[in-house]
Amino acid sequence: MEDDAPVIYGLEFQARALTPQTAETDAIRFLVGTQSLKYDNQIHVIDFDDENNIINKNVLLHQVGEIWHISASPSDKGVLATCYNKTADSKVVTCAAVWRMPLELEPGGQDSPEDAASPAHTLELLCHLEPAARGSTACVAWEPAGDGKRVISLADNHILLWDLQESSSQAMLASSASLEGKGQLKFTTGRWSPHHNCSQVATANDTAIRGWDTRTMSQIYCIESAHGQLVRDLDFNPNKQYYLASCGDDCKVKFWDTRNVAEPVKTLEEHSHWVWNVRYNHSHDQLVLTGSSDSRVILSNMVSISSEPFGHLVDDDDLSDQEERRLEEKSQEPPQDSVIATYEEHEDSVYAVDWSSADPWLFASLSYDGRLVINRVPRALKYHILL
Repeated sequence: MEDDAPVIYGLEFQARALTPQTAETDAIRFLVGTQSLKYDNQIHVIDFDDENNIINKNVLLHQVGEIWHISASPSDKGVLATCYNKTADSKVVTCAAVWRMPLELEPGGQDSPEDAASPAHTLELLCHLEPAARGSTACVAWEPAGDGKRVISLADNHILLWDLQESSSQAMLASSASLEGKGQLKFTTGRWSPHHNCSQVATANDTAIRGWDTRTMSQIYCIESAHGQLVRDLDFNPNKQYYLASCGDDCKVKFWDTRNVAEPVKTLEEHSHWVWNVRYNHSHDQLVLTGSSDSRVILSNMVSISSEPFGHLVDDDDLSDQEERRLEEKSQEPPQDSVIATYEEHEDSVYAVDWSSADPWLFASLSYDGRLVINRVPRALKYHILL
């Protein structure tokens, strides 16, 4: 059973920002933002043709500055948010804005992909997410199950909840909270939980992870020394409501139960340098992706702490005797967590990994030299999970 070869796409600029087009559940589409100091920056809209194994692309101009973070609206395919650098009063600040893609780039209005002469399109600015305190914005997170009207932005030591109104053309600051403490406290990343009616957000600052209730903007839990060094990324298990994954500069990936944060439930130590990204698969949460500046992407099978630790549970009445015997044999073996595969197509630091929102078996990774690699979960494992 031969696995499909990875598909590689090269951008001419350096890049570190990647997101799937979250609201697009039919076409496999990723957005990649570039980091160039000399030239106009771009957002590459990458369409992957699964049947023919080829990539089609469209380029959008992002002229305001180099892109440090990109996120797509969960409800409107054409809307996205970027965090970008700009120089003001000889100081570099990271700003955040919400944009709309041109209509012809939305499904059905596709340009011919191979026409290299086709002009780059421009983004329409919908609104700025400008905190009054003028802090640098680390990231923007959309409410996961929402209508694309609520976003959180993290600016220096402020967590800001915005209401997007008038088709996202106006951002009203609904509420905010600040980190208090000694020194210059700064958020590095944040993630909105898909559980609890979307009323919880987790943030990272330095080595700590904090949970916040968005209704009261108060802190609900704190993991003081979650990692030995800076925490780089967080992700919530989509199917198990209290489970959170984190990764950081101590080369570790840790899994937490937010009801008891004294110790991690599990720790992975497979990378040999800073781990920049951790992502749960949206459908099969035992599949966990990590990307690191050791230039490797690792796919792990964390079955023991997944929502289906004993595989897919089936009603006994639906099984034949033979299938029942096979299931009994299978359930006697305790589930083993393991590294499924290590992907080494990158030659530079991998700053972003993410799953496709249309195909649960497909993921993309992006390294700083502008190389985007699309890979699939090995077929043997796919069938093992499904059958």
